Amino acid sequence: MASQPIIAGREPATVEVKQGKTYLWCSCGRSRTQPMCDGSHVGTGLTPLEFKPPWDKKVRLCMCKQTKTPPYCDGSHLDLP
Repeated sequence: MASQPIIAGREPATVEVKQGKTYLWCSCGRSRTQPMCDGSHVGTGLTPLEFKPPWDKKVRLCMCKQTKTPPYCDGSHLDLP
């Protein structure tokens, strides 16, 4: 059974991504290299999300781990208690 992700931050992280490069977004909230994975998910039942952006640009990656559009922020942090 997978653990619940923990909130790594209450605002998205702005990250410059490169077209075609592979990134591993932290879905567990435990990584020390937020918003990217550092392997801290091991044993939680959660896994990072691999993504390859189709463009070079700055994006807002979710830090609250509640987004419905991972790895991108959808504003879910605004509804946190």
